[in-house]
Amino acid sequence: MAEKPIKRAELIRRLLESLNEDPTREGLQRTPDRVDRSLTELTLGYDQTVEGVVGEGVFLEDCSEMVLVKNIEFYSLCEHHLLPFYGRVHVAYIPDGKIIGLSKIPRIVDVFARRLQVQERMTQQIAQALRDVLNPRGVGVVAHASHLCMMMRGVQKQNSAAMTSCLLGTFENDPKTRSEFLGLVHSL
Repeated sequence: MAEKPIKRAELIRRLLESLNEDPTREGLQRTPDRVDRSLTELTLGYDQTVEGVVGEGVFLEDCSEMVLVKNIEFYSLCEHHLLPFYGRVHVAYIPDGKIIGLSKIPRIVDVFARRLQVQERMTQQIAQALRDVLNPRGVGVVAHASHLCMMMRGVQKQNSAAMTSCLLGTFENDPKTRSEFLGLVHSL
């Protein structure tokens, strides 16, 4: 007979006990359930697909100028320490006959951010997803984030931040396009 899987809340209770805490004391009684709900919310990306969040949000349009959505807030969990990292993502593309509803871009970001993640992979996944959905002339993604695993433990550098980028198509091959994108990202 297969062993019954342990529920997350029970694992959290055991974790509290392993930290020499009493999970029955008033302040901790509901903590296992709260953490369970929190983890469910923070990892919603596993239950989503790019196709699902984009839906019917792709439109035929004869547009060839850069489209940029800046300062998309994101929150994620470092897969190495299960500590949060958070920041902003800037996403641009150059259409080739199709555009996407602007609100769909932050939704794509969340599909990948709301998972156990590393910033480098997340940045690439966002760019590749937009490329797969639109087949544009190019895609550029820059992510800027603060990592609590660097701030609270280890090197403990509270003012550190990480920047990652993924440039595809004309953003990678054309220095003018890359320069325009990066200039817009760094502007107000």
